[in-house]
Amino acid sequence: MSINTFWLKVGLFSVGLGQSFAFVLIPPLARDLGLTEIQTSTIFAISAVAWAMTSAGWGRASDNYGRRNIAIIGLIGYSISIIAIFVPLLLVQQNLLSISFLFPLLILGRLINGIIGSATRPAMFGYMADNSDKTERTLRFAQLESSFLIGTVIGPLIGGLLFLISEGLPFYIFSLCGLISCMGIYLNMPNEKIIKSNKSIRNISFTDNSVWPFLFLASILSLCHSSLLQSIGFYITDMYILTNLPLFISICYAVLSISTIISQFLFTDYLRLSNTSLLRLGILIVLISYICAGLSNTIWYFYLSIILNGVGFGMIRPANASALSLAQNPENQGSAAGYLGSVIPIGHMLTPIIAMPIYQLNPSFLYYFSSMLCFAAAIFIILNPMIKSIKFYENEI
Repeated sequence: MSINTFWLKVGLFSVGLGQSFAFVLIPPLARDLGLTEIQTSTIFAISAVAWAMTSAGWGRASDNYGRRNIAIIGLIGYSISIIAIFVPLLLVQQNLLSISFLFPLLILGRLINGIIGSATRPAMFGYMADNSDKTERTLRFAQLESSFLIGTVIGPLIGGLLFLISEGLPFYIFSLCGLISCMGIYLNMPNEKIIKSNKSIRNISFTDNSVWPFLFLASILSLCHSSLLQSIGFYITDMYILTNLPLFISICYAVLSISTIISQFLFTDYLRLSNTSLLRLGILIVLISYICAGLSNTIWYFYLSIILNGVGFGMIRPANASALSLAQNPENQGSAAGYLGSVIPIGHMLTPIIAMPIYQLNPSFLYYFSSMLCFAAAIFIILNPMIKSIKFYENEI
């Protein structure tokens, strides 16, 4: 592993630390200070919208101004946002700030992450695409994804321990981790700009045939995954009689992340399945996982469905990102990564509108609905000409 790749992984690991801890801790803190659940969810939804609107632009910027510079800008934005979202909470707790300012300031803090922090992923994945062989693309993308996921698993654990020492300590430490990774990237990663070797090569659009199928697939999976993440706590509370709900819910999130990480290493690194095989097998496993979740009558059966879900998504996410990258010219790698980043938050934006009303009808209906979306995605994977032609880019037989 090169020193450049190491610092990219450290950067995404740092982002995972802070993002997961913010999702776990900010909502209860905000509610204790008087914000409603709708206001709290709105804070994150607005950030998701900003991320979706800016990610593609940052991807194009990394093509024009260099991967290193844009990656550093994104990490700085993330580091500032972690502090910016905690400081208002601290000031209100100490009666140094009026509660009326809390909601807009929290929106501002998350907006910094949505607008500036969204630069990180397209720049980093663009760099990895520039510096990896086609046969290694899926593996390298999976390694980046795993670095972020490891951060999301460890973040709440380390953050919880640091929170016991001082409420602000985890936010300051996680912000510092982002800044340290900025320094490592700046000192070790060259800022190579993408020079168009052929002037006839145009910039890609999200409507191009080499782009939209992968964005469409990512959008469907984003809704399925986000609705699962946002419903786990409710589902375990509503469906099972348990004495220590927070523990069982936390274990569920940890199991999901760990199974995803193991799946990525097993199927992309050890078994080296092709993108086509990863997409087809992965979507089947995810479809089965949602059916199992809807049918589960014990917490252990539900955990099994969560493990299957993690395994399936561990196969699909790097395969879809790699397939999109392989379908592009070298000059458009950053733009492609940016477009993919712009659809990642779609699930978080649509879950309150689509998924939660279905959950209110019947909790199990939500997972059956996700299984139907996965069935549609499976048909799309099999029939779409661009996805079927991935083997051309992979030089498969």
